[in-house]
Amino acid sequence: MTSQKHLFDLDPSVTYLNCAYMSPLMKSVEEAGIKGIRRKLQPNQVLGNDFFTESDQLREEFGRLINCKETNRLVIIPSVSYGMANVANNISLSPGDEILIVDEQFPSNVYPWMRIAKEARAIIKTILPPKVLDNRGKIWNQRILDAITTKTKLVACGQIHWADGTLFDLVSIRKRTSEVGALLVIDGTQSIGALPFDLAEIKPDALIAAGYKSMMGPYSIGMAYYGSAFDDGIPIEENWINRYESENFANLVNYNERYQPGALRYEVGEHSNFILVPMLLEALKMLNNWKPENIQSYCQSLISNAVDILREHGYWIEDEGYRATNLFGIRLPNSISMNEAKERLTRAGVFVSYRGDCIRVSPQIYNQSEDMDALVNALINS
Repeated sequence: MTSQKHLFDLDPSVTYLNCAYMSPLMKSVEEAGIKGIRRKLQPNQVLGNDFFTESDQLREEFGRLINCKETNRLVIIPSVSYGMANVANNISLSPGDEILIVDEQFPSNVYPWMRIAKEARAIIKTILPPKVLDNRGKIWNQRILDAITTKTKLVACGQIHWADGTLFDLVSIRKRTSEVGALLVIDGTQSIGALPFDLAEIKPDALIAAGYKSMMGPYSIGMAYYGSAFDDGIPIEENWINRYESENFANLVNYNERYQPGALRYEVGEHSNFILVPMLLEALKMLNNWKPENIQSYCQSLISNAVDILREHGYWIEDEGYRATNLFGIRLPNSISMNEAKERLTRAGVFVSYRGDCIRVSPQIYNQSEDMDALVNALINS
Protein backbone atom coordinates (compact mmCIF):
# COMPACT_ATOMS: atom_id res chain seq x y z
CA MET A 1 0.00 0.00 0.00
CA THR A 2 1.18 3.51 -0.80
CA SER A 3 0.28 6.90 0.66
CA GLN A 4 -3.26 8.04 -0.09
CA LYS A 5 -2.55 11.68 0.65
CA HIS A 6 -4.00 12.73 -2.72
CA LEU A 7 -7.46 11.68 -1.52
CA PHE A 8 -7.39 14.28 1.26
CA ASP A 9 -7.17 18.07 1.39
CA LEU A 10 -4.63 18.55 4.17
CA ASP A 11 -2.90 21.87 4.80
CA PRO A 12 0.57 21.46 3.23
CA SER A 13 2.10 23.83 5.76
CA VAL A 14 1.47 21.50 8.72
CA THR A 15 2.40 17.95 9.66
CA TYR A 16 -0.74 16.21 10.86
CA LEU A 17 0.03 13.12 12.96
CA ASN A 18 -3.12 13.28 15.04
CA CYS A 19 -5.77 10.92 13.65
CA ALA A 20 -6.51 9.76 17.22
CA TYR A 21 -7.76 13.29 17.89
CA MET A 22 -9.80 13.55 14.71
CA SER A 23 -9.24 12.19 11.23
CA PRO A 24 -9.41 14.48 8.24
CA LEU A 25 -12.20 13.71 5.80
CA MET A 26 -11.46 12.23 2.42
CA LYS A 27 -12.67 14.36 -0.47
CA SER A 28 -15.13 11.65 -1.45
CA VAL A 29 -16.57 11.62 2.09
CA GLU A 30 -16.99 15.39 1.93
CA GLU A 31 -18.80 15.02 -1.40
CA ALA A 32 -21.14 12.41 0.06
CA GLY A 33 -22.06 14.84 2.83
CA ILE A 34 -22.69 17.70 0.41
CA LYS A 35 -24.89 15.43 -1.68
CA GLY A 36 -26.81 14.51 1.46
CA ILE A 37 -27.38 18.17 2.32
CA ARG A 38 -28.67 18.85 -1.19
CA ARG A 39 -31.23 16.04 -0.89
CA LYS A 40 -33.06 18.15 1.71
CA LEU A 41 -33.58 20.86 -0.93
CA GLN A 42 -36.13 18.54 -2.57
CA PRO A 43 -37.75 16.55 0.25
CA ASN A 44 -40.41 15.21 -2.13
CA GLN A 45 -37.65 13.06 -3.61
CA VAL A 46 -36.88 11.39 -0.25
CA LEU A 47 -38.97 8.22 -0.30
CA GLY A 48 -39.97 5.92 2.52
CA ASN A 49 -37.44 3.27 1.52
CA ASP A 50 -34.67 5.86 1.77
CA PHE A 51 -35.02 5.81 5.56
CA PHE A 52 -33.70 2.23 5.52
CA THR A 53 -31.59 1.63 2.41
CA GLU A 54 -28.37 3.48 3.25
CA SER A 55 -28.55 2.43 6.92
CA ASP A 56 -28.67 -1.20 5.79
CA GLN A 57 -25.69 -0.61 3.49
CA LEU A 58 -23.75 1.02 6.34
CA ARG A 59 -24.35 -2.00 8.58
CA GLU A 60 -23.13 -4.30 5.81
CA GLU A 61 -19.90 -2.33 5.35
CA PHE A 62 -19.27 -2.22 9.10
CA GLY A 63 -19.94 -5.95 9.21
CA ARG A 64 -17.29 -6.50 6.54
CA LEU A 65 -14.84 -4.42 8.53
CA ILE A 66 -15.18 -6.46 11.74
CA ASN A 67 -16.18 -9.84 10.25
CA CYS A 68 -19.78 -9.89 11.45
CA LYS A 69 -22.35 -11.53 9.19
CA GLU A 70 -25.36 -10.81 11.44
CA THR A 71 -25.93 -7.23 10.34
CA ASN A 72 -29.03 -6.87 12.52
CA ARG A 73 -26.62 -6.92 15.48
CA LEU A 74 -24.92 -3.78 14.11
CA VAL A 75 -26.46 -0.45 14.96
CA ILE A 76 -25.93 3.21 14.23
CA ILE A 77 -25.18 5.38 17.27
CA PRO A 78 -24.33 9.07 17.74
CA SER A 79 -21.46 8.55 20.19
CA VAL A 80 -19.55 6.07 22.32
CA SER A 81 -21.37 7.31 25.43
CA TYR A 82 -24.70 6.46 23.79
CA GLY A 83 -23.52 2.98 22.87
CA MET A 84 -22.14 2.34 26.34
CA ALA A 85 -25.33 3.66 27.96
CA ASN A 86 -27.31 0.89 26.25
CA VAL A 87 -24.91 -1.63 27.77
CA ALA A 88 -25.07 -0.06 31.23
CA ASN A 89 -28.87 0.03 31.06
CA ASN A 90 -28.99 -3.75 30.72
CA ILE A 91 -26.50 -5.03 33.29
CA SER A 92 -27.66 -6.51 36.57
CA LEU A 93 -25.22 -6.02 39.47
CA SER A 94 -25.21 -7.00 43.12
CA PRO A 95 -23.27 -5.50 46.03
CA GLY A 96 -19.62 -6.58 45.85
CA ASP A 97 -19.66 -7.39 42.14
CA GLU A 98 -16.65 -6.03 40.24
CA ILE A 99 -16.28 -4.06 37.02
CA LEU A 100 -12.74 -4.05 35.60
CA ILE A 101 -11.36 -1.11 33.65
CA VAL A 102 -7.80 -0.18 32.71
CA ASP A 103 -6.00 2.85 34.07
CA GLU A 104 -6.62 6.22 32.38
CA GLN A 105 -9.31 4.78 30.14
CA PHE A 106 -11.31 7.22 28.01
CA PRO A 107 -14.10 8.77 30.15
CA SER A 108 -16.99 7.54 27.96
CA ASN A 109 -15.91 4.02 28.87
CA VAL A 110 -15.72 4.83 32.59
CA TYR A 111 -18.61 7.09 33.62
CA PRO A 112 -21.39 4.58 32.78
CA TRP A 113 -19.76 1.96 35.00
CA MET A 114 -19.21 4.45 37.82
CA ARG A 115 -22.93 5.19 37.86
CA ILE A 116 -24.22 1.61 37.85
CA ALA A 117 -21.56 0.53 40.35
CA LYS A 118 -22.62 3.30 42.73
CA GLU A 119 -26.29 2.38 42.36
CA ALA A 120 -25.64 -1.33 43.01
CA ARG A 121 -22.83 -0.85 45.56
CA ALA A 122 -20.55 -2.74 43.18
CA ILE A 123 -16.82 -2.12 42.85
CA ILE A 124 -14.84 -0.44 40.06
CA LYS A 125 -11.46 -2.15 39.87
CA THR A 126 -8.84 -0.19 37.92
CA ILE A 127 -5.93 -2.21 36.53
CA LEU A 128 -2.75 -0.14 36.66
CA PRO A 129 0.22 -0.54 34.32
CA PRO A 130 3.57 -1.37 35.89
CA LYS A 131 5.75 1.56 36.94
CA VAL A 132 8.71 0.02 35.13
CA LEU A 133 8.89 0.38 31.35
CA ASP A 134 10.55 -2.96 30.57
CA ASN A 135 7.85 -5.40 29.34
CA ARG A 136 5.23 -2.81 30.28
CA GLY A 137 2.57 -4.02 27.84
CA LYS A 138 3.12 -7.68 28.64
CA ILE A 139 2.89 -7.12 32.40
CA TRP A 140 -0.17 -4.88 32.07
CA ASN A 141 -2.00 -7.55 30.06
CA GLN A 142 -1.13 -10.19 32.62
CA ARG A 143 -2.42 -7.97 35.43
CA ILE A 144 -5.77 -7.72 33.64
CA LEU A 145 -6.02 -11.50 33.27
CA ASP A 146 -5.04 -12.05 36.91
CA ALA A 147 -7.68 -9.57 38.10
CA ILE A 148 -10.59 -11.39 36.45
CA THR A 149 -12.29 -13.56 39.07
CA THR A 150 -15.71 -15.00 39.82
CA LYS A 151 -16.59 -11.56 41.26
CA THR A 152 -16.02 -9.94 37.86
CA LYS A 153 -19.23 -9.11 35.99
CA LEU A 154 -17.83 -6.82 33.30
CA VAL A 155 -14.47 -6.04 31.72
CA ALA A 156 -14.50 -2.77 29.78
CA CYS A 157 -11.44 -1.74 27.76
CA GLY A 158 -10.24 -0.71 24.35
CA GLN A 159 -8.58 -2.83 21.70
CA ILE A 160 -5.69 -0.42 22.17
CA HIS A 161 -5.20 2.17 24.90
CA TRP A 162 -6.34 5.56 23.64
CA ALA A 163 -3.43 7.42 25.26
CA ASP A 164 -0.40 5.37 24.18
CA GLY A 165 -1.55 2.59 21.82
CA THR A 166 -0.88 -0.33 24.21
CA LEU A 167 -2.40 -3.47 22.67
CA PHE A 168 -4.71 -5.51 24.85
CA ASP A 169 -4.87 -9.26 24.28
CA LEU A 170 -8.61 -9.44 23.70
CA VAL A 171 -8.61 -13.12 22.77
CA SER A 172 -7.08 -14.09 26.12
CA ILE A 173 -9.26 -11.61 28.01
CA ARG A 174 -12.37 -13.01 26.31
CA LYS A 175 -11.33 -16.56 27.21
CA ARG A 176 -10.92 -15.61 30.85
CA THR A 177 -14.19 -13.65 31.05
CA SER A 178 -16.04 -16.59 29.52
CA GLU A 179 -14.62 -18.88 32.19
CA VAL A 180 -16.09 -16.73 34.98
CA GLY A 181 -19.28 -15.62 33.19
CA ALA A 182 -18.32 -11.96 32.81
CA LEU A 183 -19.19 -9.62 29.95
CA LEU A 184 -16.54 -8.09 27.68
CA VAL A 185 -17.28 -4.63 26.31
CA ILE A 186 -14.78 -3.04 23.93
CA ASP A 187 -14.27 0.56 22.85
CA GLY A 188 -12.90 0.31 19.32
CA THR A 189 -12.80 4.01 18.53
CA GLN A 190 -9.01 4.22 18.16
CA SER A 191 -8.58 0.94 16.29
CA ILE A 192 -11.54 -0.14 14.15
CA GLY A 193 -10.68 0.60 10.54
CA ALA A 194 -6.94 0.86 11.16
CA LEU A 195 -6.33 -2.39 13.05
CA PRO A 196 -7.77 -5.81 12.12
CA PHE A 197 -10.66 -6.87 14.35
CA ASP A 198 -12.24 -10.30 14.00
CA LEU A 199 -15.55 -10.44 15.81
CA ALA A 200 -15.85 -14.18 15.21
CA GLU A 201 -12.52 -14.74 16.97
CA ILE A 202 -12.84 -12.27 19.85
CA LYS A 203 -16.58 -12.71 20.50
CA PRO A 204 -17.17 -9.59 22.61
CA ASP A 205 -20.56 -8.94 24.15
CA ALA A 206 -20.48 -5.39 22.81
CA LEU A 207 -18.20 -3.37 20.55
CA ILE A 208 -18.66 0.40 20.43
CA ALA A 209 -16.81 2.77 18.10
CA ALA A 210 -17.10 6.45 17.24
CA GLY A 211 -16.81 7.13 13.52
CA TYR A 212 -14.67 10.27 13.39
CA LYS A 213 -11.25 8.82 14.20
CA SER A 214 -9.86 5.55 12.77
CA MET A 215 -13.04 4.97 10.73
CA MET A 216 -12.43 8.35 9.04
CA GLY A 217 -16.04 9.44 9.06
CA PRO A 218 -17.81 12.58 10.30
CA TYR A 219 -18.44 13.64 13.87
CA SER A 220 -21.60 12.56 15.76
CA ILE A 221 -22.03 9.12 14.23
CA GLY A 222 -20.58 5.74 15.14
CA MET A 223 -21.32 2.02 15.07
CA ALA A 224 -21.97 -0.61 17.68
CA TYR A 225 -22.31 -4.38 17.91
CA TYR A 226 -24.46 -6.02 20.59
CA GLY A 227 -24.27 -9.75 21.17
CA SER A 228 -26.93 -12.17 22.36
CA ALA A 229 -26.54 -11.07 26.00
CA PHE A 230 -28.52 -7.97 25.06
CA ASP A 231 -31.19 -9.55 22.86
CA ASP A 232 -34.04 -8.89 25.28
CA GLY A 233 -32.75 -5.63 26.74
CA ILE A 234 -34.34 -2.23 27.14
CA PRO A 235 -32.95 0.55 24.90
CA ILE A 236 -32.25 3.96 26.39
CA GLU A 237 -34.80 5.54 24.05
CA GLU A 238 -38.03 4.47 22.35
CA ASN A 239 -38.37 5.53 18.74
CA TRP A 240 -40.63 4.59 15.85
CA ILE A 241 -38.05 3.30 13.40
CA ASN A 242 -36.73 0.59 15.73
CA ARG A 243 -40.14 -1.05 16.04
CA TYR A 244 -41.16 -4.15 14.13
CA GLU A 245 -42.44 -3.44 10.59
CA SER A 246 -41.70 0.27 10.87
CA GLU A 247 -41.03 0.17 7.13
CA ASN A 248 -44.82 0.32 6.66
CA PHE A 249 -45.45 4.04 7.17
CA ALA A 250 -49.21 3.68 6.78
CA ASN A 251 -49.29 1.30 9.74
CA LEU A 252 -47.24 3.40 12.19
CA VAL A 253 -50.30 4.47 14.19
CA ASN A 254 -50.99 0.83 15.00
CA TYR A 255 -48.43 0.82 17.79
CA ASN A 256 -46.26 -2.27 17.99
CA GLU A 257 -44.66 -3.49 21.20
CA ARG A 258 -42.16 -5.62 19.29
CA TYR A 259 -38.75 -4.29 18.25
CA GLN A 260 -36.90 -4.89 15.04
CA PRO A 261 -34.94 -8.18 15.23
CA GLY A 262 -31.49 -8.62 16.72
CA ALA A 263 -29.97 -5.55 18.29
CA LEU A 264 -31.74 -2.93 16.18
CA ARG A 265 -33.74 -1.78 19.20
CA TYR A 266 -30.56 0.01 20.34
CA GLU A 267 -30.18 2.31 17.33
CA VAL A 268 -30.45 6.02 17.88
CA GLY A 269 -33.61 7.76 16.77
CA GLU A 270 -33.38 9.37 13.32
CA HIS A 271 -30.52 7.01 12.51
CA SER A 272 -31.40 7.43 8.83
CA ASN A 273 -29.44 10.72 8.93
CA PHE A 274 -29.21 11.63 5.24
CA ILE A 275 -25.93 13.52 5.69
CA LEU A 276 -23.85 11.53 8.19
CA VAL A 277 -24.84 8.02 7.09
CA PRO A 278 -23.67 8.40 3.46
CA MET A 279 -20.46 10.03 4.69
CA LEU A 280 -19.57 7.17 7.04
CA LEU A 281 -20.71 4.68 4.41
CA GLU A 282 -18.25 6.12 1.88
CA ALA A 283 -15.45 6.07 4.46
CA LEU A 284 -16.06 2.41 5.35
CA LYS A 285 -16.17 1.41 1.69
CA MET A 286 -12.70 2.89 1.28
CA LEU A 287 -11.39 1.18 4.42
CA ASN A 288 -12.77 -2.17 3.30
CA ASN A 289 -11.11 -1.68 -0.06
CA TRP A 290 -7.75 -0.92 1.59
CA LYS A 291 -8.19 -3.45 4.45
CA PRO A 292 -7.05 -2.68 8.01
CA GLU A 293 -4.13 -5.12 7.87
CA ASN A 294 -2.68 -3.16 4.95
CA ILE A 295 -3.15 0.10 6.83
CA GLN A 296 -1.26 -1.33 9.81
CA SER A 297 1.53 -2.53 7.52
CA TYR A 298 1.74 0.87 5.87
CA CYS A 299 1.91 2.63 9.24
CA GLN A 300 4.57 0.17 10.39
CA SER A 301 6.77 0.95 7.40
CA LEU A 302 6.12 4.65 7.94
CA ILE A 303 7.17 4.79 11.60
CA SER A 304 9.85 2.08 11.80
CA ASN A 305 12.88 4.26 11.11
CA ALA A 306 11.57 7.13 13.24
CA VAL A 307 11.02 4.80 16.22
CA ASP A 308 14.59 3.48 15.93
CA ILE A 309 16.08 7.00 15.84
CA LEU A 310 14.02 8.23 18.77
CA ARG A 311 15.02 5.21 20.86
CA GLU A 312 18.67 5.90 20.07
CA HIS A 313 18.17 9.40 21.54
CA GLY A 314 16.68 8.12 24.77
CA TYR A 315 12.97 8.24 23.99
CA TRP A 316 10.91 5.24 25.11
CA ILE A 317 8.36 3.56 22.85
CA GLU A 318 6.55 0.30 23.65
CA ASP A 319 7.78 -2.96 22.08
CA GLU A 320 6.20 -3.73 18.72
CA GLY A 321 4.33 -6.77 20.02
CA TYR A 322 2.41 -4.71 22.55
CA ARG A 323 1.43 -1.58 20.66
CA ALA A 324 -0.37 -0.56 17.51
CA THR A 325 1.33 1.19 14.59
CA ASN A 326 -1.46 3.70 13.93
CA LEU A 327 -1.20 5.05 17.49
CA PHE A 328 1.78 4.96 19.83
CA GLY A 329 3.12 6.88 22.80
CA ILE A 330 6.53 8.49 23.14
CA ARG A 331 7.91 8.93 26.64
CA LEU A 332 10.63 11.50 27.10
CA PRO A 333 14.24 11.15 28.25
CA ASN A 334 15.23 13.06 31.38
CA SER A 335 17.02 15.65 29.27
CA ILE A 336 13.80 17.19 27.94
CA SER A 337 10.61 18.29 29.66
CA MET A 338 7.12 17.87 28.23
CA ASN A 339 6.74 21.64 27.94
CA GLU A 340 9.93 21.87 25.92
CA ALA A 341 8.83 18.98 23.68
CA LYS A 342 5.49 20.73 23.07
CA GLU A 343 7.25 23.97 22.16
CA ARG A 344 9.55 22.20 19.71
CA LEU A 345 6.72 20.38 17.96
CA THR A 346 4.55 23.48 17.84
CA ARG A 347 7.36 25.53 16.27
CA ALA A 348 7.84 22.81 13.67
CA GLY A 349 4.12 22.72 12.83
CA VAL A 350 3.80 19.10 13.94
CA PHE A 351 0.33 18.29 15.26
CA VAL A 352 0.17 15.46 17.83
CA SER A 353 -1.63 14.99 21.16
CA TYR A 354 -0.40 14.91 24.74
CA ARG A 355 -1.99 12.34 27.02
CA GLY A 356 -0.65 11.74 30.54
CA ASP A 357 3.14 11.46 30.33
CA CYS A 358 3.03 10.56 26.62
CA ILE A 359 3.32 12.32 23.34
CA ARG A 360 0.62 10.51 21.39
CA VAL A 361 1.44 10.05 17.71
CA SER A 362 -1.22 8.69 15.38
CA PRO A 363 -0.27 8.49 11.70
CA GLN A 364 -2.51 7.27 8.91
CA ILE A 365 -2.51 6.47 5.21
CA TYR A 366 -2.40 10.17 4.31
CA ASN A 367 1.00 10.54 6.02
CA GLN A 368 4.38 10.14 4.32
CA SER A 369 7.96 9.62 5.47
CA GLU A 370 8.55 13.39 5.45
CA ASP A 371 5.96 13.72 8.23
CA MET A 372 7.84 11.32 10.48
CA ASP A 373 11.09 13.13 9.64
CA ALA A 374 9.53 16.38 10.84
CA LEU A 375 8.52 14.73 14.12
CA VAL A 376 11.96 13.26 14.72
CA ASN A 377 13.85 16.42 13.79
CA ALA A 378 11.73 18.51 16.14
CA LEU A 379 12.36 16.17 19.08
CA ILE A 380 16.07 15.49 18.67
CA ASN A 381 17.23 18.91 17.48
CA SER A 382 16.95 21.64 20.09
